Amino acid sequence: MIPHFFTLLTRPDQAWVDIRRDEEKNSSNYLVHLLLWALLPAICMFIGTRYVGWSLVEDERIWLDTRSAFQLSALIYITIVAGTFIMGFFLRWMSRTFDARPTFNQCVGFIAYVITPFFFAGLGALYPSRWTAILVLVVAGIYSTYLLFVGLPKFMRIDNRNTFLYGACTWGVGLLVLVNLKVPMILFWTLALDPTYERNTPQNQSYGFEENRPQEEPGGLDNERRFNERPNE
Repeated sequence: MIPHFFTLLTRPDQAWVDIRRDEEKNSSNYLVHLLLWALLPAICMFIGTRYVGWSLVEDERIWLDTRSAFQLSALIYITIVAGTFIMGFFLRWMSRTFDARPTFNQCVGFIAYVITPFFFAGLGALYPSRWTAILVLVVAGIYSTYLLFVGLPKFMRIDNRNTFLYGACTWGVGLLVLVNLKVPMILFWTLALDPTYERNTPQNQSYGFEENRPQEEPGGLDNERRFNERPNE
């Protein structure tokens, strides 16, 4: 599985030929690739959210506790694997339109290899940051799209004239599957599992924390007191 990972990133043309040959020998050959490499973003997410943390305002750092970080990482892993199988189903369903006859396992395997750049992009989760996430996801999305259009005619053995339409349909369905899996997953983690956050909120050196600061009286009463305390002129 390791050679396919690196050849997909360096020589995708040759990689798809080798992958198709391996899948014909063993239609479940993709499982090791999927189940092992899907661990990479999950593990990186755990390390990043538990030990590195992220910042929303200056001088403040936020972490997840061990339980919440593990739950988030497990949900991400499950979502990746489930999403790959769902996309394999839709890919096979659409293949009839383009005169392709792949098996379900071959379709799932094809998707597992197409999303390989997203596995590698999971390294970005080691340092949770908005701009880091945007950068690595955009780069991974571009290269996955390239793998999709290069791999369709070689792996599915379809006419080059159908490649663009088949690839565009696959890309669109993939976006819908991503949204419909990720959003419920995040909502479930946030609302049902009740994650616990840890913060290093900076302390005001003059008054301590916010609750220890002296509270001003309502404006009307305070102004009236000052007026009554003025010396008679």
